[in-house]
Amino acid sequence: MTEHHATEKREKSRFGLILHLHPRKVKASTLRFTLTFGLGGMAALLVVIQVVTGLLLKFHYEPSPENAYNSILNLQESLLFGKMLRNIHHWSAIAFVWVAFLHMLRTAFTGAYRPPRDGTWITGLALMLLVVLSNFTGYLLPWDQLSYWAVTVGTSLLSYIPLAGEPIRRALLGGAEVGQPTLTNFFNLHTGVIPLMIIALMAWHFWRIRRAGGVIVADRDKESPMADTKPYLVNREFVVAITLLAAIFIISSLLDAPLRERANPAFSPNPAKAPWYFMGLQELLIHFHPLFAVFILPVTALVAAVWMPYIKSTDRNQGVWFLSPAGIRSARMAAATGMIMAIIFITMSEILPDPEVLLPEVTPLLTTGLVPFILAAGTVWLLLKYLRRRYSLKRSEMIQSIVVLMVVSYAVLTVTGIFFRGGGMNLVWPWNV
Repeated sequence: MTEHHATEKREKSRFGLILHLHPRKVKASTLRFTLTFGLGGMAALLVVIQVVTGLLLKFHYEPSPENAYNSILNLQESLLFGKMLRNIHHWSAIAFVWVAFLHMLRTAFTGAYRPPRDGTWITGLALMLLVVLSNFTGYLLPWDQLSYWAVTVGTSLLSYIPLAGEPIRRALLGGAEVGQPTLTNFFNLHTGVIPLMIIALMAWHFWRIRRAGGVIVADRDKESPMADTKPYLVNREFVVAITLLAAIFIISSLLDAPLRERANPAFSPNPAKAPWYFMGLQELLIHFHPLFAVFILPVTALVAAVWMPYIKSTDRNQGVWFLSPAGIRSARMAAATGMIMAIIFITMSEILPDPEVLLPEVTPLLTTGLVPFILAAGTVWLLLKYLRRRYSLKRSEMIQSIVVLMVVSYAVLTVTGIFFRGGGMNLVWPWNV
């Protein structure tokens, strides 16, 4: 065996796991931090943090309405570093949602969802849904007023799904309302079923990324020289990991995970709000018919996201943030339009009389459902037509503009629901909530 082959074999044995996740060499141009911001690696690290801290918490948690709250109190007050452990688990769970979502947006905004990366994109969407479900099922476990009523409101949204909604809600709750069966179901889903599904899908996701050639490379960087994964990529990932860990530890040291008074099914807070990632849907319920707010609009968005990779496009502007200068300008205008239109929509809905009162003889499915849905769809269509003509957009840039418009609009709805809704879900200033 030659000295070169012996050296290569030693390197492969030392960095076998790394070279399973990455190719031996990568394009030097893909090492730029601003291309990916290390979001995929951060998401993977957050899974590890969640699993490790979750297992440690599991040793001290009792999944019953009588003991769940006391076990959290005991964990925080009697166990050495127990409060810190729960804080890390809580804040890393929230970071997991944000990082996974931003990673998905990064993929969309660099065009990295088209074939042969379509499988990666779709598994990423599935992982995003599982991350939200993991957070939601873990939300109930402290069994305090905040978690109890947030889950009550969140699961009530399922009732508006036609035909299957109510059976799904009852199966999830284990009955008609939140109780012992619900806590058992959520505990098992949160600590067993969903983590296994996330880990299995992550393995498939990583394999699809390797199969597609790793991080997408822009046409202008095709001739970029190759660089060794170790040390150039590995060192960068190590720095990102250490930075993320430091940020989580600092936040966990300064801010405690929320814990309100023990859950009281007989006393509902006013207002009772869903978890923050469902607040956009709860806000939509104020303005739209429930069928559209909880079913038609989310399903339309999900189907569109799955369909995105298969929309025919001849342009090759991939691997660049916002795809082109025209794409950047279009994205800015779409963001501004989404913000302004969402604010106007919320304000007008608050000021104008309720259509159901003005037209009691007309079914609400039309007055607060189909009609505003058609108006919203028409507004989006007119905006896209204007953007395409003004900036000479290609199809992928138009898709990107729609994504920006939808994300910003939902963000405005979420912020409104969290900070501007007070008693009776009326609009108030944040300092009066």
